[in-house]
Amino acid sequence: MQRTLLKSKLHRVTTTHSELNYEGSCAIDENLLEAADIKEYEQIDIWNINNGERFTTYAIRAERGSGIISVNGSAARRATPGDLLIIASFARFEEAEISHHHPRLIYADAQNRIARTSHQVPLQTAA
Repeated sequence: MQRTLLKSKLHRVTTTHSELNYEGSCAIDENLLEAADIKEYEQIDIWNINNGERFTTYAIRAERGSGIISVNGSAARRATPGDLLIIASFARFEEAEISHHHPRLIYADAQNRIARTSHQVPLQTAA
């Protein structure tokens, strides 16, 4: 049996562009793509922290070091510049691989530069 697990996450990146008339997809700074191990044309899920929108598209490469996070095509109606996003990718794993899997978690600053990385989602504690 295979299970689908979180492969990587770009946490709290800021939308820089929203291009309705672009062909589609989400352009992501190449530094962020590499850090998160997201390949160009790979399927991604995007969750908009500001408005609760959730949608699926694919990643394309934006200029390295530009900080660009551009939501394009029809998805541009779901995110506007300044919105905070979580961008996630998933992969399928065999049962034997699961215990060795650690997702790549990339935390961004306000300019979409890498602030820190991790391989473990923080433990949620009771308030």
